Amino acid sequence: MSNCKVIALTNQKGGVGKTTTAVNLGVSLAQQGKKVLLIDADAQANLTMSLGYNRPDDLSVTLSTIMQDIIDDKSVDVTQGILHHGEGVDLLPSNIEQSGLEVRLINAISREMCAIVGNCQLLKPCVNEVKKNYDYVLVDCMPSLGMLTINALTAADSVVIPTQPHYLSARRRRVRFVNELLSCLLRDLSKVRRQINPPLRIDGILMTMVMPHTNISKEITATVRSAYGQKIKVFDTQIPHSIRAVEATAEGKSIFAYDKGGKVAAAYEQFGKEVAELGEKQRNQNRADRIR
Repeated sequence: MSNCKVIALTNQKGGVGKTTTAVNLGVSLAQQGKKVLLIDADAQANLTMSLGYNRPDDLSVTLSTIMQDIIDDKSVDVTQGILHHGEGVDLLPSNIEQSGLEVRLINAISREMCAIVGNCQLLKPCVNEVKKNYDYVLVDCMPSLGMLTINALTAADSVVIPTQPHYLSARRRRVRFVNELLSCLLRDLSKVRRQINPPLRIDGILMTMVMPHTNISKEITATVRSAYGQKIKVFDTQIPHSIRAVEATAEGKSIFAYDKGGKVAAAYEQFGKEVAELGEKQRNQNRADRIR
């Protein structure tokens, strides 16, 4: 049995740092000696471009190519689509073709029936084929609970939820909005767990783009910990807001390659250690359960 852990990074709100977290968590784990595959499950291809592949539509093999072959019952070699990045991580890229794939999946059958006919199971065989080669597979999901996100959650062992603690302009609205978003997401995850992937677990909520000296960041972070912290882990690490992270993404580099000595790199290094420690605890628990 593979010891690989598959983590989906998801939040139906865009702009919360999912892609930045996928890149930098992946590189952080690689720097700890882990073998890491990143999967871009968003048609906007932000993860692909964040790793320096600025013309994703020119790539001959992407995630959508492979998933379409599975739909068509063709033989599939996932390794043909994997790109090897200079910072020690591998990438299964995306491009605009995934938008068409999403439409085809929705048109093929209603969401209520997708678990029965297997339209939610298309990503899982891709992951299963290659996970023996990796310690971690990180899936960067689109900011919605579309068919591709459901596929990612079906293939995943666990979920990390990046959350940004400063939305909108009025404080009371911001706190309420974050709570409503998280509540909605947690209900969706519960539904996926109940209907499709019972072992799916939530590793935790990661606060991103935090401005630690502002009252609203402190208030929302405290509210999230109070509302969810007893049942769901809120990671100790907080990712600080910094223009350097944005610049790194624009340069197609991780924060470690762009600003190694900066505060964001230090935070993602610490977060990578938290994720690795959690993964090791879960592996040990799984081994103990198998022995019993």
